[in-house]
Amino acid sequence: MSTIPDIHPDFMNLLERKEQELIDLFKDLRAFIFELYPDSNELLYHTHALTSVFSVSDKLSDAFCMIPIYTNHLNLGFNKGTLLEDPHKLLTGTGNLIRHIPLKNETDYRNEKVQKLVMSAADFAVNDLDKPSKAIRQTISKIKK
Repeated sequence: MSTIPDIHPDFMNLLERKEQELIDLFKDLRAFIFELYPDSNELLYHTHALTSVFSVSDKLSDAFCMIPIYTNHLNLGFNKGTLLEDPHKLLTGTGNLIRHIPLKNETDYRNEKVQKLVMSAADFAVNDLDKPSKAIRQTISKIKK
């Protein structure tokens, strides 16, 4: 089994300001994504939400999923969710591309339906790459200090 990368200090500093239940849910969901796609690059942002983005390269445009953390909740977002097959109607949202699954606990994502959706999103991102990425398992913080 691969090791889950440590959370970047810039991100951890902001994450620690959240409620413990939200922190625990984020950490487990992050581990779930790395378990499914260990070669993910993690891009970190702090805009309207504290967000961990998982990409098949070092570019946001090649991302397959994300975890935006808001004040009292978080989601599992899919950057090209409208282009994914969603036979179980898990995805919600009204944007042109992005869709998400609202999460309250581990059972909302630690299941075969979500696992297949994450893998489908990662496969889609790999197949959509212009050229193979040299970036593997990197953490890239875009958080302004």
